[in-house]
Amino acid sequence: MSDRAGKPISQMSSRLMKILHDVRPSPSKDPSSPGGVEFTIAEDSDISCKRVYGESRKGCKQTLEELREIERHRRMLLLRAELPFWRIIICWTGTCLSQVVTDSLIWCTLVTYISIRISAHAIDYVPSSIEALSQDNNIAILGGFLSFFLVLFVNQTNERFFQMYRLSKACSGRIQDVAGLAKAQLPPELADRLVRHINAAQIAGYVGLNAIGHGCPYSKAHFFDHYNSQYNLLTADEMNILQHHDMEYSALYMKELVTWCQLDLALARKEGHIDRYQEKQMNDCILQFRASMDGIYDYTDQPPHFFYIHFLVLLSAIYLPLFAIDTAVAAGWGEDKYIGLDIMNFIIVLLQGIFVVGLRSLGTKMIDPYGDDLEDLSVILYVESTLENCSAIMNSTQPDYSNFRDLDS
Repeated sequence: MSDRAGKPISQMSSRLMKILHDVRPSPSKDPSSPGGVEFTIAEDSDISCKRVYGESRKGCKQTLEELREIERHRRMLLLRAELPFWRIIICWTGTCLSQVVTDSLIWCTLVTYISIRISAHAIDYVPSSIEALSQDNNIAILGGFLSFFLVLFVNQTNERFFQMYRLSKACSGRIQDVAGLAKAQLPPELADRLVRHINAAQIAGYVGLNAIGHGCPYSKAHFFDHYNSQYNLLTADEMNILQHHDMEYSALYMKELVTWCQLDLALARKEGHIDRYQEKQMNDCILQFRASMDGIYDYTDQPPHFFYIHFLVLLSAIYLPLFAIDTAVAAGWGEDKYIGLDIMNFIIVLLQGIFVVGLRSLGTKMIDPYGDDLEDLSVILYVESTLENCSAIMNSTQPDYSNFRDLDS
C-alpha cells in the first residue's frame, strides 16, 4: 500500500555496523507480514514455556515464549518490594545472595579468615609475625574509601537505569499521543497507517539494540515478526521496501519508519485534512518519540567507563582479603582464643563481603536494562500495552449525543 519507490537512507551505515560488530546468523526463513492493513487485536494463544529463567543460550535468540516467561517472573519480582520482613529475608531469586554465593572473591575472603583462625587454635603461643600484624593499620581507611566509591557507582547506575526507563515510557506515551490526535483529526485509513507505522518503529527500535552495547534478547524473527503478524503493522509490500535495512544491526529500520510517519502527516496536510498547526502538533510527538528512542541507543552505546569498574574490582580484590586477615589476627591468640568470638568475627567478615560484592553486583546489573535478567526493564509489557492502548483509541466510537435527552435539559 506504500507508494514510496526510493530508498531515502543509504545502505552504507548498515554495512558499517556489520563490520564493527560480530556477524550473527540470520534466520533461515524470511517471514513477512500478512497482507492485512486493519489495526486489530488477534487472540493470543496459551503459552507453555520450557525455559528456566536466568539461563543463557549462546548462539541463538530466545523465543517470545521464553521472553514472556522471564517477564512473568520479572513482574512478580517487582511485587515483592512490599512484602513483610520475614518473607523478604527468605527470598533467593532476584536477591544479592544469588550473586554473592557465586563470587569467588567472597569464598577467597572467607577461606583466608578460616585458615588463620584454624592456625590460631592449632598453637598455644603468639607468633612474632602476629604481633607485628596486630599493630595499627589503615584497613579501615581503605574500607571507607571503597564504600564511598561503591555507593557512588550504584547511584550513577541507578540514575542511568531509571533514565532509560523514563525514555521507554516516553516512547509509549508519545505513540499514544499520536494515536489520539490521528483518530480525532485524520481520515480513518490515513490515521490507521500512521499508527501502524509508529508502533512498528518502536518494536524495530528495540530489536535494533542488538547492534550496540551488549545486545538484547529481542530479535526480528521471534519478536518483531510476532507483533507484526498479530497486529498487522506492516504489509508485505512495506516490508519489501524496508528489507535493505538489517533490523538487528542498526536503528535505520526504525528511523525510516519514523520518516514514513512524517511523510504521512505531510500528505494529510497536502490533502487538506489538517492545517499546519495540527501537523506540527503531531510531528512534535513523532520527533519526541524518535528522540526518546535515540536516547535509549545513546545510553546503551555508552556504559560506565571500564576504567572505573576495573578500579572498583581491584580495590575490592585487595580490600576484602586484607580485611579478613586483619579481623582474624585481632580475634585472639594463645590464651585469648574464644570460639564464640571467632564465629562473631566470621559473620562480620561475611557481612563485609556481602556489602562490597553486593553493591558492585547491583551497580553492574543496572548498566544494561534491556537484557534477559530478572532486574531488567519489562520491554514486552511496554510494547503490548502500547499496542493495546492504540487499538482501543483507534476502535473507539463517540456516542451520538443527539439521542441523550437528559443533556438537552
